[in-house]
Amino acid sequence: MIDKMKYRKKPVVVEVYHYRKPLYELDVFNNLPDWMKQARQNGTLYYDNKAELFIKILEGDMHVSVGDYIIKGVRGKLYPCKPYIFEETYEKVEEKDD
Repeated sequence: MIDKMKYRKKPVVVEVYHYRKPLYELDVFNNLPDWMKQARQNGTLYYDNKAELFIKILEGDMHVSVGDYIIKGVRGKLYPCKPYIFEETYEKVEEKDD
């Protein structure tokens, strides 16, 4: 017997960076969030010899296209997300001033 159940994904707040132009065209240390700077420094984010951006993950390196969102997940892992998926899946969270 197979139990049929439905689940709703828990709401989770993530940090994102919209990759609108190649990072090598930006002033990296002034325009990137700290977690992106750290990922570049430790090699998680890197460019190949054709100037294509990749993210190292356990399953293999994932290509990041210009226009993709780079998402920092709940456990700090980075992954790319296509804009149409991002827009269908995420909504902006208004930050509160402390």
